[in-house]
Amino acid sequence: MRDRVRGVKSGGKCVGFVPTMGFLHEGHLSLVRASVRSTDYTVVSIFVNPAQFAPHEDFKDYPRDRERDLELLRSEGVHAVFAPLPDALYPEGHRTYVEVHGLQDRLCGKTRPAFFRGVCTVVLKLFHIVGPDVAFFGQKDAQQSIIIRRMVPELDLDVRIEVCPIVRDDDGLALSSRNAYFDGAQRKAALCLHRSLEMARVKITGGERDAARLIHAIRGDIQAEPRAKIDYVEIVDTKELLPRDTAREGDLIALAVYIDGVRIIDNIII
Repeated sequence: MRDRVRGVKSGGKCVGFVPTMGFLHEGHLSLVRASVRSTDYTVVSIFVNPAQFAPHEDFKDYPRDRERDLELLRSEGVHAVFAPLPDALYPEGHRTYVEVHGLQDRLCGKTRPAFFRGVCTVVLKLFHIVGPDVAFFGQKDAQQSIIIRRMVPELDLDVRIEVCPIVRDDDGLALSSRNAYFDGAQRKAALCLHRSLEMARVKITGGERDAARLIHAIRGDIQAEPRAKIDYVEIVDTKELLPRDTAREGDLIALAVYIDGVRIIDNIII
């Protein structure tokens, strides 16, 4: 991978990079297309990162379909796919990790304390291996994008981070590989995330800015769905991810909800 990218860069070409865990959907492909449009050479990684899963989480069951992924990436004009085995990135005895203190402990980090340590570690490794000029991430993983944007300048990495909009199905559900776990009834129940966020957007447009009242309304809407169990609902700034008393333009409304035990996330920017 390194040799290939060195050869590409020696010709003065711009390298774009899309890190993924595979089982690709239109959300991933929107990032791929952004890279293909705006760079000369696009690399996509496929790696289900064990370091970001807790022992009780779904690492072994996480959906995988390597051949389908490769066919999709060929059809999008991707130049190279980097798909290492876990031992290649985490050899026996590996004990070096990257953390962004404070940011990694909020929102999703409260109930997934090792998650962002694993994310930052693997992203840093991939950046060093691939050496991209531009890397593309999705707004659906808002906290991840904010943390990576903090990590990059603080570790003096020479890569520009582009964050692309959330891609949704026609019914509003944000695309996620974990949506594959849902049957029809569960998928219908999962629509409560988007519905509650849109309800909050309407309230804000109508002048409501009290964060506690907005959160109460969102929680009430989600709790009306019997299959849903709330992990968190928060309104935070997009620099430090600190809770707001008053919702402001540019703030993040983020939530995580379990649908029959499957955890999914969604968000909007005010």
